[in-house]
Amino acid sequence: MNASPSIKMSATNRYLTVWIFAAMAAGIALGNVWPGLGEVLDLFSYGTTSIPLVIGLILMIYGPLAKVRYNEIGRLRHEPSAPKMFSASLILNWLVGPLLMFALAWVFFPDNPEYRVGLILIGLARCIAMVLIWNQLADGDNEYAAILVAFNSVFQILLYSAYVFFFVTLVSEAILHGSGLEVDITMMDVAESVLVYLGLPFLAGMLTSFICVRWKGQEWYELRITPILGRISLMALLFTIVVMFTFKSDAMLELPLDVVMIAIPLLIYFVVMFILSFAVSWKLDLDYSHAVSQSFTAASNNFELAIAVAIGVFGIGSGVAFAAVVGPLIEVPVMIALVNLAFWFRRRFYGPDDRPIRAGHGQI
Repeated sequence: MNASPSIKMSATNRYLTVWIFAAMAAGIALGNVWPGLGEVLDLFSYGTTSIPLVIGLILMIYGPLAKVRYNEIGRLRHEPSAPKMFSASLILNWLVGPLLMFALAWVFFPDNPEYRVGLILIGLARCIAMVLIWNQLADGDNEYAAILVAFNSVFQILLYSAYVFFFVTLVSEAILHGSGLEVDITMMDVAESVLVYLGLPFLAGMLTSFICVRWKGQEWYELRITPILGRISLMALLFTIVVMFTFKSDAMLELPLDVVMIAIPLLIYFVVMFILSFAVSWKLDLDYSHAVSQSFTAASNNFELAIAVAIGVFGIGSGVAFAAVVGPLIEVPVMIALVNLAFWFRRRFYGPDDRPIRAGHGQI
């Protein structure tokens, strides 16, 4: 099932790339024209959590979660391809992704432990939020994306702290004596992050869908309400980008080479994971909408959790926190580019019915 047309890149959001880059530029400009703005925004924080960012992120993913047809989620259990879809997602997210980012972190920063750990924290934090935006923009399957997000959130609560100890402490120490670092993060810390950034918008979106559909019907809801939700998500996305870039505008201008050096392994990671996931999905004969959901889930990361851990454990002025913050700044424009790449894959490798084109059954 394709995503709602109300947020398709080819229609309402055909200029989304321009708007996003404009929001990035606006954030950098605000942070430099008004140097104290970051400090003002810091006043609206609870611990290491920025309240403006929380509001923007919750509103951003509330729309996609409200568009999910929750009464149809059960259908995925009965699809013949369901076992291989979920197995592939599990392997890509919790084996391939962490190993790839860990390898890239060591290749690019063998002598800079703080930037290296920051990248590792990003790679271990599997995406549970913003993927819903990229999925809808690329016409992914809403219901499958929602399931994968819930799937990842459970595994994140159970595995993140153990993964951090394994990769940052044990394996790093085995590679180079003295490089293993202790990171104090518990399952409850992870669960709190998941609840804030996913649980609240999930509950709000589900209630909105159930109440409106029961009141006026599915057709009225999708024609009258979902376009409004799409606009809310778009405005919240742009607001979030402005806030993110305002917070780190000074660092991006003061340490541009560091930003570039951190961005290179991140760029490699996002592109490799996305193309690999699409190739696996195509090989498994998944249709385009499921391949999109699979690929963006595998290629994205939960930067909210990574930043919270980096700041909470190493401090806001640490290189670990700096690397973690650069993550979403790079991820946003890259994911927009990958949305366009997904559409190119669709035209090149999928037929009119969105099924993969096979050799001998169409031109590839």
